[in-house]
Amino acid sequence: MTNDNWKRREFIGGLAALSVVSTTGGISSGTRGEITAGEMPYRAIGKTGQKVSVIGLGGYHLGMSKLQEAEAINLFNAAFDRGINFSDNCWDYNDGESERRIGKALKGKRDKVFVMTKFDGRTKTSALKQLDESLQRLDTDRVELWQFHENIRMEDPDRFFADGGAAEAMLEAKKAGKIRYLGFTGHKDPSVHLRMLELADKHSFTFDAVQMPLNVMDAHFRSFEKSVLPVLVKKQIGVLGMKSLGDPHILESKTVTPMECLQYALSLPTSVVITGIDSMPILEQAVQAAKTYGSLSKSDISAMLKKTATAAADGKYEPFKTSSQFDGTAHHPEWLG
Repeated sequence: MTNDNWKRREFIGGLAALSVVSTTGGISSGTRGEITAGEMPYRAIGKTGQKVSVIGLGGYHLGMSKLQEAEAINLFNAAFDRGINFSDNCWDYNDGESERRIGKALKGKRDKVFVMTKFDGRTKTSALKQLDESLQRLDTDRVELWQFHENIRMEDPDRFFADGGAAEAMLEAKKAGKIRYLGFTGHKDPSVHLRMLELADKHSFTFDAVQMPLNVMDAHFRSFEKSVLPVLVKKQIGVLGMKSLGDPHILESKTVTPMECLQYALSLPTSVVITGIDSMPILEQAVQAAKTYGSLSKSDISAMLKKTATAAADGKYEPFKTSSQFDGTAHHPEWLG
């Protein structure tokens, strides 16, 4: 794919993202360089300039067996109609079913959606194989953002940059026009993210986006917000927030509401907050959070942090940090290559 084609699609996609929402609200500028069209604010992904909805549609939930394919596609379409133009996914989500469903949902709107997917391969060969499988399932010739998934072990950054590693796959795929932007994800420990960013500088490798947990309890325990977020903001790397409700363990603490969780994450300097949506009420909740988070005062945020401090102290409600429960690559080492 030529750069001209990428630029044309980028331009069309940016305009389309603003045209799909209700026109009653018009288009206006907001904080953090936001553009608001209708009900949905849009922010840039770091220095890429790409504008995406502040709410991202999580891909995992749309591929779950409890949802019929038609239900998942209807939810995707409803989210799109409400202005959500960021689509999250991963090669391993529900054995590929999440990507297959999103591929069908993208029909007729591919150039209007910012499509992201992730890969697990630690070698160039395994990563490129997974990319081709993702593209086939998504029924597209490229994705806007491709991310190294589960940067959760201290050795993962070293494996990424090793000879024949996944970094080489990313550069080759970008040169071939299969991907536009490069990123990595992780949910375990901020020190692993910092190690990846350190090695990226050493290798003159540019990440465009980084995905990590950002929520009211992360602020108190092994905090990505406190240690990684400032680095990303300084480097102008796009911030993809996840686990705002803790999948949804934070709610089990009975200290905060779902709306407070979403509003808190949106109040941070994120490019997008990716959240799982498996029903229309959950979609409406996310859209409402996007519309209202700006009303939070500093005292509101301080109150949220104060009432979650005790529950958050030992990581009990963030098990993705403290257990292997969420470590797909630990349960399936064969994915790594």
